[in-house]
Amino acid sequence: MKFRGIYTPAITPLAPDMSIDWGGFAAILEHLIATGVHGIIIGGTTGEYYAHSAEERLESLRRAQDIVAGRVAMIGGTGAIRTEESVELAVAIDEMRYDALLVTTPPYAQPTPRENALHALAIDRAANLPIMLYNYPGRMAAEMSEAYLDRVGRSPNFCAIKESSGDINRVHMLARDYPHIQMSCGMDDQALEFFAWGAQSWVCAGSNFAPEAHLALWQTCVVDGDFALGRRIMSAMLPLMRTLEQGGKFLQCIKYGCAVRGLPAGPPRAPLRDLNKDEKRSLAQVIAVMNRTIDGLMNEAQAKRGGI
Repeated sequence: MKFRGIYTPAITPLAPDMSIDWGGFAAILEHLIATGVHGIIIGGTTGEYYAHSAEERLESLRRAQDIVAGRVAMIGGTGAIRTEESVELAVAIDEMRYDALLVTTPPYAQPTPRENALHALAIDRAANLPIMLYNYPGRMAAEMSEAYLDRVGRSPNFCAIKESSGDINRVHMLARDYPHIQMSCGMDDQALEFFAWGAQSWVCAGSNFAPEAHLALWQTCVVDGDFALGRRIMSAMLPLMRTLEQGGKFLQCIKYGCAVRGLPAGPPRAPLRDLNKDEKRSLAQVIAVMNRTIDGLMNEAQAKRGGI
């Protein structure tokens, strides 16, 4: 499977009673398709899978596949502490005819590279679908090391990796030593560097509420190869990326960003708590400035192309 474009890990809107707002969930998916993203991930961290029951996770996967109905690529998340649970999810995702799996390191357990690889290979054997790995040691407390990649790389299903370590040397290593594993940007403030090193896709939570900005950077760098304009777009996006990462309230910011756009979102599930009024006001201002700036840059670029 070729991963190319913007892949959005969809949020899961909540109702006031903290149950899943299924009507809002459908609205989010329709919004993403309408704005032109290339794929949707269900059951990622941004979807709050860790705060959902097993029944809710399966229902989310089922409903999403029914709603999207083949209009864009669909990736199902298998993240869980227990290998058995990840395998069960992978089998269900395969039966629902998803296009690919998202495979993480089991959190908290801190497996060795061999143990972690055996976990991933068990998922692979159960479902036999294309797999995007998700390397996020900041949350999972274990790295998908070279020893890990060497072991899982024996199966052709491991065809991509969302790299979220923040270590730019990992980007160099993946591009140089593992060209058969497609590298996907998983660290938003390094998107320009990922694209310069050959990444063709970007898994970005911010595209839930700002898909146009993320698509603009991807189109400019990956499709057009215009890194001069890409740097200007990236500069306009950096204040948002800094805001999202400040104070450990990434998910809350993503959900409020959706609310600013008029999309259903609701608060995060406990133990997380919503943004306060000052945080909401600041985020709304950052989003507005970013959108105005990028709109201006893209209009300027279009005018220049028209004048050639």
